[in-house]
Amino acid sequence: MSLDEAIEKYRSYFNEKIMRFGAVPEGVDYNGPEAQAIRFAQLLRIIDGRLTFEIIDFGCGYGALLEFLVREGWEFHYQGYDMLESMVETASRTHASLKNATFTSNAAKLYPGDYLTAGAIFNNKFDASNAEWRDHTLEVLGTMNALCTRAFSFNMLTSYSDADKMALRPDLYFADPLFYFDHCKKHFASNVALLHDYGLYDFTIIVRKQL
Repeated sequence: MSLDEAIEKYRSYFNEKIMRFGAVPEGVDYNGPEAQAIRFAQLLRIIDGRLTFEIIDFGCGYGALLEFLVREGWEFHYQGYDMLESMVETASRTHASLKNATFTSNAAKLYPGDYLTAGAIFNNKFDASNAEWRDHTLEVLGTMNALCTRAFSFNMLTSYSDADKMALRPDLYFADPLFYFDHCKKHFASNVALLHDYGLYDFTIIVRKQL
């Protein structure tokens, strides 16, 4: 299967999820709200909540991160981007009352913000090879880097997961956290953090372009 075919399968898979479950964690293939909240807390360690900020949620799904940000009580403007129009429609409808948020399925309409987060957008490779999917992730990371001025964060399933469990899911991409730490350090910023201590089978990388 080519990378384009894998991405089209990705679209179909998540379109079915959001249409079936709606604006709940299962609608973006999360097991439940607890794991979702843990991951959001790691991704948002880039934020200085003392200042008003602009944030891009890259792969926003139905906008769950926006709800998390609102609960923090921060002052911000939010841009939600998702490649699936069905996700954007659900997010826009769910959060229609929030005037500080916009959603789009057209990445060209995004303008650079202070921060960018990307949660779980690299997990499902389907039938693409690990090498093809790795190259895809690096291209997307370059796009993410160009869309923020202060910092960005992302998470991935970890190659330190149990071998037997990884063998059962060849459709998932279990990434080497050290490879991605090294790539970010060499290509994006000197201030990079690797978080791998929060009890889940994934890791989070934080890239700080300004301290």
